[in-house]
Amino acid sequence: MTALELSKNYRTLLGKYGINTPLRLAHFFAQLAHESANFTRLKEIGRDSYFARYEFRKDLGNTQKGDGLKYKGRGLIQITGRYNYTALSKATGIDYVNNPDWLEREADAMTSALWFWNKSGLNKYADQDNVDAISDLINKGKLTKAIGDANGFSDRAAKLKQYKILFIAE
Repeated sequence: MTALELSKNYRTLLGKYGINTPLRLAHFFAQLAHESANFTRLKEIGRDSYFARYEFRKDLGNTQKGDGLKYKGRGLIQITGRYNYTALSKATGIDYVNNPDWLEREADAMTSALWFWNKSGLNKYADQDNVDAISDLINKGKLTKAIGDANGFSDRAAKLKQYKILFIAE
């Protein structure tokens, strides 16, 4: 899958979430490309011991043994934690809490990315061409004062340049 294919296949859904301008599309797909290793990974990779660090993280809503591994990053935007899986389930009416692997399917992966983008109000920052704010909210869950401190910021910014060319030229 590529950004262009996804943008065409999900044009109606993207429009429903207001991701309907070249700048918004560029920001959205640049972040997804970074989070999913250029659309090749729909779940976070790592050993079980890596995910153990997420056990009982209250900020992620992880309250039970096994939550760290069960609710690892999935989907095109890699939503993480029981809290996000529960909120996504409530918003969509699809039980991702008991079926977290469903977020590894393309349509569900896109749905979760659109939901997260919308709930985080990221179109506002895309309209401002603020890759730092978008990266902070996706990676850190909050805005920070430091510029470029989100994990993988330079890759996110480079991808944005590529996707601006793609979507503005389309």
